[in-house]
Amino acid sequence: MNAVIVAVAVMLILSLLRINVVLSLVLGAFVGGLTSGMGMEATVQSFTEGLGAGATIALSYGLLGGFAIAIAKTGIPELMIAGMLNILNGESNRKGLVKVLIFFLIFVMSILSQNVIPIHIAFIPLMIPPILKILNMLEVDRRIIATLIAVGLIGTYSFVPAGFGAIFQDIVATQVSEAGMTVSSRDVPVAMAIPVLGMLVGLIMAFIVYRKPRQYRQDDVETESLNVNVTKYVMFSTGLALVVALWAQILTDSMIVGSFAGIMIMYFTGALKWREADDILSEGMKMMAFIGFVMIAANGFAAVINATGDVDSLITSSITILQGNRSLAIFIMLVVGLVVTMGIGSSFATVPIIATLFVPLAQGLGLSPLAILCLIGTAGALGDAGSPASDSTLGPTAGLNVDGQHHHIWDTCVPTFIFINIPLIVFGWIACVFFL
Repeated sequence: MNAVIVAVAVMLILSLLRINVVLSLVLGAFVGGLTSGMGMEATVQSFTEGLGAGATIALSYGLLGGFAIAIAKTGIPELMIAGMLNILNGESNRKGLVKVLIFFLIFVMSILSQNVIPIHIAFIPLMIPPILKILNMLEVDRRIIATLIAVGLIGTYSFVPAGFGAIFQDIVATQVSEAGMTVSSRDVPVAMAIPVLGMLVGLIMAFIVYRKPRQYRQDDVETESLNVNVTKYVMFSTGLALVVALWAQILTDSMIVGSFAGIMIMYFTGALKWREADDILSEGMKMMAFIGFVMIAANGFAAVINATGDVDSLITSSITILQGNRSLAIFIMLVVGLVVTMGIGSSFATVPIIATLFVPLAQGLGLSPLAILCLIGTAGALGDAGSPASDSTLGPTAGLNVDGQHHHIWDTCVPTFIFINIPLIVFGWIACVFFL
């Protein structure tokens, strides 16, 4: 058995059995390493060396959680809740309007977080927890929110050539060119248009499937106790902190610096008291600790997967049995991309791994440059949704599970896998065949 398939299968099966994702990643990595013949010592060494790559991400999300809680403590989120509650307390037919407004705002923010305001999933702990009370009152199935956010994140960087999209598309074009097929990053949006359309189709299907009301335990603050006495100065200070945090992150390309700058502005302006600093940071880090630990474990998992050398053999052995069948070869390569990304948890990191072998194989099959770009881009994006170790699933879970009523695997990973990965692989295959 190929070690990559074994490792990913073990990780996914254990996760589906509700075993903690961190433990599933660790066990999957060790099983994959031993299956490849690396031995226990080499597996442990590879896994341990890979852990360090996740430390920066863990600290980034920890400070981000602290910043989110700091904003929440100002009382500004309660203003938003109170405004929506006023609408809900009116005529019953306004509930539909509030639902549409919430869905629209979340989807737009997911899109903007990839380009105009390039903060990626940083908006989730700021935006989602405060509106959970409203979602509970509307009996909105949180699985649709998780899918909505994932489509906004993945679809945007796959198609829009700005922000994170510019980075992803540049990686795709550069890796394809270095592998022997000269292409331009300007062609990536054209190549990815049909696959992204597939994501939107999947999102519509998710709205149909999860349209029925779902009840959640309403155990947060009572409506009457909402603190809406927020001064204009606090609102100004918080707005300034957000602007400074965004500017610092863009300038330094570091979520750590951005979150730290935002927190400091709130303290120096008096929006929050210094004596509250320890409790706020601790509460915020606790909220985001899950993401941090999973990302650290995922980096160790990825290091073992790469050390096995079985990614190359998985690709070559899959293609050699096809005997020139281009349609089947495209499908197999997309599935391989799905498996690799599901294990690693990052589309950006998957592209360089698969491009080296996919491009020569695709050229040998006579695929056009657009078809190859579509193949690499889609194969890389596949698995980002649905992977237990992806920030496109960890982010939504961190926001939706603050009250302990949203399961990471069954309420985020499984829905996003079904309604994003499956349509993406179907429409990606259609697009590649179309561009032949």
